[in-house]
Amino acid sequence: MMIRRSPSTSSASPGRRRIAFVSVLLAGGLLLGGCTAETAGTNSATSASTSTVSSTVASANSTDSTTTAETITDTAAATEAFLQTLSAEQREAVLYAYDDETKTTSWSNFPVTFVDRAGLNISELTDEQRAAAMKVLEALLSEAGYDTVTGIMGGDEYLHENSTSTEDSLGQYYIAFFGDPSNTDAWAVQFGGHHLGINATLDGSADSITFAPTHLGIQPAVYTDADGNEVQPFDGIYTSAFAFYDSLSDEQRAQLYQGETVANMVCAPGSTCDYPTGTGLSGSDLTDAQKQLLLGVIANWVGLADEETTADALAKIEASLDETYVNWSGATEYDMTQGDGIYFQISGPDVYVEFAAQQGSAGADVEGVNTSGWGHVHTIYRDPSNDYAGSVVQQEATGMGGGAGAPGSGGAPGTGGPGSTPPNGS
Repeated sequence: MMIRRSPSTSSASPGRRRIAFVSVLLAGGLLLGGCTAETAGTNSATSASTSTVSSTVASANSTDSTTTAETITDTAAATEAFLQTLSAEQREAVLYAYDDETKTTSWSNFPVTFVDRAGLNISELTDEQRAAAMKVLEALLSEAGYDTVTGIMGGDEYLHENSTSTEDSLGQYYIAFFGDPSNTDAWAVQFGGHHLGINATLDGSADSITFAPTHLGIQPAVYTDADGNEVQPFDGIYTSAFAFYDSLSDEQRAQLYQGETVANMVCAPGSTCDYPTGTGLSGSDLTDAQKQLLLGVIANWVGLADEETTADALAKIEASLDETYVNWSGATEYDMTQGDGIYFQISGPDVYVEFAAQQGSAGADVEGVNTSGWGHVHTIYRDPSNDYAGSVVQQEATGMGGGAGAPGSGGAPGTGGPGSTPPNGS
């Protein structure tokens, strides 16, 4: 894949507020992950685990060995340390009751200037407070998960520096806590902005962590950071998704594929969802190896924390995988120079994932860099049986909301229909 790079000079207007906390963090030495763009054209099914759930977990968290209990304890300690840096007024603004409905209405795939977020704006904190807030994420997430999150945030900073967008929300992220941080009771961490919405519920009494629901997005897909490193936060998702696609027979692909038109997101972040299912290829029609590849795709969302948490989540999903359906539209090769990107949906009793390339840059154009289609993606992970660990029911987001049909977020699936034949070159 070849992508021309834009000049390093910023096109931001002088009066535009600069949000630079991501750059500060990177300058401080925190790792910002992602593969180089040269690896993006590789379609090797051997790069994903095909044996057991445990090997899928090991692949997703190769450098992490902490347990769920340790993650809960470490995250609670980091949260308390962060709270100690805040004023009484700030503490009041960042802490909510565990079952507060705001938890469900304050995350979205729209900018923070359109949809209100809960808690404190990271950009308005002191350097000490920002560093402490990021320590909460470091404690909560695996190294790979933290790299993905900081890579998403770095993309926002890149757009702020280089794009034509005048959107003031670029680089603005909020943090909030629901319930009292503890290693014995249930509480939740919410962190996000435009292309990020993490909702992690931690319950020490049940020794469990869930990230349902969570929104991960990217724009652009590939960018160069301040140190000259090429960052591609979603390369792991793309690679695992195409490893699964490439493993399928022609007959299976005919069931899976919905057409060349890239489908729109059906269940947007911050909106209610009926969890459509039954379209595409059934998990019962997959081989054991293909099921493990599909679980490897899902691990990109459920595997944000430690190895034990990921294994537990995948085991639950695997138990109902025969009743889970996956469908796909758009490109059939991992080649960002061709087509408008991809869409896939994984829908079953215990998992709902959407990955949707957005057919537009939303005004964030950078010369020579793709900020649409392959380069602008919204995703969502939800658990139809356990969103927010069952503590609240999803309500519509504030402001513009995020329901079906909203710009860049909703609408009907692709027009190809079940059984459409993939284009040549698949």
